[in-house]
Parts: sequence; structure tokens; C-alpha cells
Amino acid sequence: MSTKKFLLAEKDIPVAWYNIVADMQTKPAPILNPATKEPLREEELYPLFAKALAHQEMNQTDAWIDIPDEVRDLYKIWRPTPLVRAYGLEKALDTPAHIYFKNESVSPVGSHKLNSAIAQAYFCKEEGVTNITTETGAGQWGAALSYAAKAFGLELAVYMVKISYHQKPYRRSIMQTFGAQVIASPSMSTKAGRKTLTDHPNYQGSLGTAISEAVELAMQTPNCKYTLGSVLNHVMLHQTVIGLEAEKQMEMAGEYPDVIIGCFGGGSNFSGIAFPFLRHKILGGKDIRVVAAEPASCPKLTRGQYQYDFGDEAGYTPLIPMFTLGHSFAPAHIHAGGLRYHGAGAIVSQLRKDGLVEAVDIHQLDTFEAATLFAQTEGIIPAPESSHAIAATIAEANKAKAEGKQRTILFNLSGHGLIDMAAYDQYLAGDLGNYELTDEELSGNLAGLEKIL
Repeated sequence: MSTKKFLLAEKDIPVAWYNIVADMQTKPAPILNPATKEPLREEELYPLFAKALAHQEMNQTDAWIDIPDEVRDLYKIWRPTPLVRAYGLEKALDTPAHIYFKNESVSPVGSHKLNSAIAQAYFCKEEGVTNITTETGAGQWGAALSYAAKAFGLELAVYMVKISYHQKPYRRSIMQTFGAQVIASPSMSTKAGRKTLTDHPNYQGSLGTAISEAVELAMQTPNCKYTLGSVLNHVMLHQTVIGLEAEKQMEMAGEYPDVIIGCFGGGSNFSGIAFPFLRHKILGGKDIRVVAAEPASCPKLTRGQYQYDFGDEAGYTPLIPMFTLGHSFAPAHIHAGGLRYHGAGAIVSQLRKDGLVEAVDIHQLDTFEAATLFAQTEGIIPAPESSHAIAATIAEANKAKAEGKQRTILFNLSGHGLIDMAAYDQYLAGDLGNYELTDEELSGNLAGLEKIL
């Protein structure tokens, strides 16, 4: 055991993103225009997204998309990120499993979100856009985009889910430090926000509501585009730098993962670690398992319905084929704010439907128990979102111990939790609880969906 870290050089930063859709035997069902119910054409996305991003979103033929030099140069600030062998965690679990994690928490904003934020800001700047809008749940995406917007001279407005706006004030401060305007959502600044507050005056917000507000502002502001941190295909594309680096690092370690795990909200960090490895399962039949770990309080992959649904609460977005809890779903106020989203992206939903991806749902207290053990054994306090992946990893390692089998597990540490210590304070004081969606709540949320599939 000479080292725990496997490090790459700058030259090893990927030169192209991997587009898994090009290799999928069953392509995701098309995104639909909600008015006509016809497949959306690329140009219909131009009012909302930069043209290059709209093209990436609809690209089903090119497996590799070149990373612009300007984007790759900014990646060099923190990439390649380390791959770490978690010897301390292995010892604490007394497991024969070998556990590795890709440490995305070393980015300037402390999470993987910057991989796509820089790309989206770049393509908006290249098109001559001056203003961008977005939503953010726990604030990781908002922080990342605030940094990226400043790097490319863009003005940014962030709608932050209200419960997180108050739970995570320092992440809000980070966004403001980088020059972004941060608005608690729902707000009175948009039609969607005003309607929500009129109907539910004490509503603490959801990603669906924040998306509606950000989309509305983008559509009403001259020379402005909307950007987002998860769910859509082009976001998953940008995040594949994670798994592409991890492939090289696993070769350095002399191992190949049997199980790959990522926490799951809309799919960005999960796709980033998993898609490059999944291509070998799709193209070559590689025997690997890929596991998405989601909250028991927001279980779209484990208990949701595969159906066309809006990506936002107000119904401004196109209809996306997804495993969904219904776009009107109001999630519990768990601290893993980045995972409190009602649907899964189209690519992951199709892979799940085809049996190429597994899913587990995990209770909040179990994630904090896992996070605490990880912090004590590996010296990194993980974000509440990432702790779902850690809890799933521990379950897999314990399973390997029970079966007496050596198993290689790779998970993505999507971010650190140093700005989430209020959540840890509550956990350590015994003030956190578990939340689980009831069958009645689930059926009620899904009842209003138009049955297109």
C-alpha cells in the first residue's frame, strides 16, 4: 500500500466528451413539443438554449464531441481530479471489497457541477449572449455557474429553492461573491412564482418551481439564455470527463470496477461517472453493475412512473420521457437539496428501462450515518447528496463480506459538505428524521399526468 491516490497529468484531461446516446441500442424516446405532442426540432430549443448546446442535446449520432480549448484550459484549474483507494473505509467495514472514489470535491466550488457550468457559459458567450438564468437546489450548481459566468463575463440570475436558500446561507453567499443575483424561489418576480405563492403562501419551494421561474425570466429578457445543472442530455455529456478520467486511473490501479455507484437527483454526477464505463457494457458486454442511489423521500427511479412529463412545475419546458413522481411533486425538506427533483433524465430513464442501470432508495439518517463513518475513516466530510452514494457503497461492501467475495466498487464523491455543517449539527443533535413517500401521495401526484407513452 504505497499510495491511496491515483493521479493523472494535465495532458490526460479528456479532449472530447462521450455521448452515450450514439451507442445505445434503444435510443431515448424523443422530447415532445407540449402544444403539438410532436418530437421537438433542434431549432425549437434555440430561444431557450445556446445553439451549440441545443445541438448537443439532440445529437444521437456522434459518440465523441470535442471539448473546446477554452473549456479545457479552465478544466486545468482542478482537473484531473484524484481517484482514491478508500483503505480506511475498507478497514472499518472489514470487507474484502476494494473501494475507490473519484474525488470531485476538489473543484474550486467543491463539486462536480463546474464541469458543465464552464461548458454552458462558454457556449453562451460564443453566441454573444450577455445574460443567463438558472435554478439551483442545494446551491452547488448555482455556485458553479456563478464562477463560470464571471469567467466569461456573463450576468447571472439564480433562483434558489427557498428551503435551501435558508438552510444553506453560505452557498448563497458564494454565488453572490462571484457576482450572481440570487432569488429565493418561489418569488414574486415571475408569473410562475406569484401563482405558486398565491396558491400555497408558505410553500418552501422545489426544483420544479425554480426551473419555471428561471425559464420564464430567460424567455422575457433580451439576449438571455437559460442554463441548467442536470437532467438534460447535454449536461450529462459534459460530466463524462469524470468517468473518462476514472477509466485511466482504474487502469493505473490495476483493477476494473464490478459496481459503479453515484447519487441521483437528475442524473449529472451519476451519468458522469457511469456513462464511460457503461459504453463497454453496451458495446462489449462488460459485466458491470451500475447503481443510482436516490433519497427514499424522492424515489423516482425506484417508485416513479415512466411517462412523459414536464421538467418544471409550471409546464414551461418540453415534455421529457422520464421516470417521474409528477411535476407537481413537493419533496420533503431533506438536506440533500440537490436530489429533491421529481424526474430522471431521458437517457438514464431509458437505460433504467432497459435494465442497464439499477436504483436503490436510501433514508436520510442512513446517509448521515454513512457520511460520518466516511469522514472519520477518509478525512473528507461529504455533501449530503454524495452521502447517498457512500451509503450504497457500504451496503455493497457489506454484501461482499457476507458472501465472502472480493468485489471492486467505484463511487463518485460528487462534492464536499463543508458548507453543509448545519445539517451535520442537526444529525449529531438527533434532530433529523426520515421521510418516505406514501403510496397515496405518489398516486395522487401521478394521477394528473397525460398518458402519452
